[in-house]
Amino acid sequence: MDDIRRVAYEIVLRACGFGSLTIFCIMIGLSFNPRVSFQSGGVLTTLMTLILALKAYEARTKPYRRTEMWLYLPKEARPPAASAQQITSTVMREVYLTFALWTSVTAICLWGAALFFSFIGL
Repeated sequence: MDDIRRVAYEIVLRACGFGSLTIFCIMIGLSFNPRVSFQSGGVLTTLMTLILALKAYEARTKPYRRTEMWLYLPKEARPPAASAQQITSTVMREVYLTFALWTSVTAICLWGAALFFSFIGL
């Protein structure tokens, strides 16, 4: 079970890392106006949170053989076919929801920074 959870975390972490890099680059591109930069970061991070929540919902019914996690698991670490669907869907749902929680906290911080910059007039 630890191998399954580790692989799931690596997969979702990599995807969120690429998404965060994209958001960061957009925010740097808009850094001439801090309020707009943080607003765009807040919007895009909120969008990433919604996508992660949608993926968590989808994980319940996605066939386990069609998941990226199944491809990365070593054959000896794969659960038996009888319980594989339930195990993989449960683990992927938990991991997606964990990352959705983390990105929602990040989005709240970005929105707070945008609010701060709008109050000080930047």
